[in-house]
Order: sequence, then C-alpha cells, then structure tokens
Amino acid sequence: MQDEDLRVAVVGAGIMGGDHISRLTNKVSGARVVSVVEPDDGRAASALLTAPGARQRATIEDALGHDDIDAVIVANPGPFHEATLLPCLEAGIPTLCEKPLTPDSLGALRVMEAEQRAGRPLIQVGFMRRFDAEYRQLRELVQSGDAGALLALHCAHRNVATPPGYVESMLITDSVVHEIDVVAWLADEPITAVEVKKPRRNSRAPEGLREPQLVLLETASGVLADVEINVNCGFGYQVTTDAVFESALASIGRTTGITQWRDGRMIAAEHTTYTTRFEAAYDVEVQRWVDATRRGVIDGPTTWDGYLAAVVCEAALEAQASGRRVEVAYVDRPAFYAA
Repeated sequence: MQDEDLRVAVVGAGIMGGDHISRLTNKVSGARVVSVVEPDDGRAASALLTAPGARQRATIEDALGHDDIDAVIVANPGPFHEATLLPCLEAGIPTLCEKPLTPDSLGALRVMEAEQRAGRPLIQVGFMRRFDAEYRQLRELVQSGDAGALLALHCAHRNVATPPGYVESMLITDSVVHEIDVVAWLADEPITAVEVKKPRRNSRAPEGLREPQLVLLETASGVLADVEINVNCGFGYQVTTDAVFESALASIGRTTGITQWRDGRMIAAEHTTYTTRFEAAYDVEVQRWVDATRRGVIDGPTTWDGYLAAVVCEAALEAQASGRRVEVAYVDRPAFYAA
C-alpha cells in the first residue's frame, strides 16, 4: 500500500461529495477516486468529470462487489450513513464519514458494535474543525496551561441564509453539532448538560423557523460554552470562538484576509460559505486520513466521538423543545476506543 495510490469510493455526489472528489483528484497525494456511488445520473456524471477513470455505482454494495476499493468517503445525507457504514465495516474497509456519524445515538451504538466486531477501528468522523489551524493553535494553548485553566468559550456560528427545507432541529443537528464536537475537544472532556434559549426572532428567517438561538454547553469540570447559532444573518459565513482563560483571552476566526482602517471605516472581507472558511481544514483532514489509512491507523475523530456528538445533539433537541436544562448521559466508553 505504501507504494500504490489508495483506491477510494466516494458515496454521494452532492456539494460535499463533489468537493471531496475534486480534492482527491487535484490536491491530495497518495489516493485516487475509483468509484462514485450516486444513484442520480446527472450528479454522478458531473462528479465523474473530475475523477478520470472512475465508475458510477448506484449503491455501496454494488461498489464493494465490483470495484477494487481500499477506502471509502461517506458524503451522502446523514439518514443514510448507517446503511452505508455497515457494509463497509463488514468488508473491513477504512472509512471517512462526514458528520453526523448517524442522526441518533442508537444508530451510532449499532455502528460502534459493528466496528468492534470488525476487530479494529476503521471509521474516522468528519469533524473538520479539528484540522483548522486556528482551532489547533487554540487547543495547544489550552493544553499548554500557559494561560491558566480554560474557563469559558463564546462561540458564534453564522450563515448568510438557510437553504430550502431547513427546519429548527437542523440548527442543532446540522450546525451546532460542530461546536458540540469542538467544545469537548478543546476542553478535553465530555459535555454533561445543555440548555437552549430563544431570543427575538429574526424576521429574515423563513416562516416557521425560530432563530437565532443560544445554546449553552456545560462540560464535566464546569467549562461553559455559549453558542450563538444565527443562520440568516445576511452578511456572510462566520465561525468564531473566544476563549476565556484564568490569565488571558484568545480569539479565532474573525476575518479573512487583510483588515483596513480608512476614511473613518474598518474594511474587512468575510467568507460567504463554509467551503472557503474551512477549505484548508478539509484539505488537511483528507490528506491526513489518506496517510493514516495507508498506515492502517486512525488519525482523527473516532466513532466514539461521533457517538458522543449524537448523544449531546439529542439532549440539545430536548432542551430546544422544552426550554429546560438537560443533562447528558452516555454509555461507558468501550476499551476498544481507549484514548
């Protein structure tokens, strides 16, 4: 494997899948796309233009049965992840699965059980913020202790506008799920409670969508993270984190490119989509996944991390509906996923 390209099947040829296909072809070394698993012929044809020599397959089972595949990237919609992952695990195929691992914790538990039956960790979950340079610098600051203990986090997750079909629960499952993972990763401990508050509704939001919302995450040692999820802000795509330490403050994600002060104004650019804000993080994530897969190891978030996020999302959905603080309860961590 060290001397040959990793042969990858990409499941899903939508925005994320197409982005990964292009990335594997044009940016990542040591891998190539051999299968595009996509039942929609139009989407598949478009994706295949950036993957010379790859074949379209309608299902993951079809791809596993007919193509020589070393690894899989799962980029189809979340409700289909479990049904995609289980055949890959049964075949012993290493997989990078975009978030969520599964839409619910019971599905995540079933995937964990199947992975343990496979005998070794095979799944990396696509929480790409862990590969963002600024987030990694912030985690290094936390772990170094140079600024004292981490006390609190102020997070903002803002989108220009919501796509058609976006509903209130997706504020948690599609958006805040990223903060749920990265807060636990930065604090290096699990989230133990969650609360959701709903301020005045943004009139720009589609009918029936109550947002923005404020999500309060509490970790085992008492670190508090407040998350502003604001998905119809109009001005750009912005993900920021301010960290409060005992003896310092740290801030990441403020602007892109140069900031100017002139003529009584501050002029700064802002991203309009996640694909540019986290482009470098995605590139690093996939390259490191390819390199680790070729070595036979996992170098990123595991199935256990995906399960933890699913449990917190369920608690957050309960808090969103009830307005109450909801405590989070997990199963015991299997030795299989020992740190």
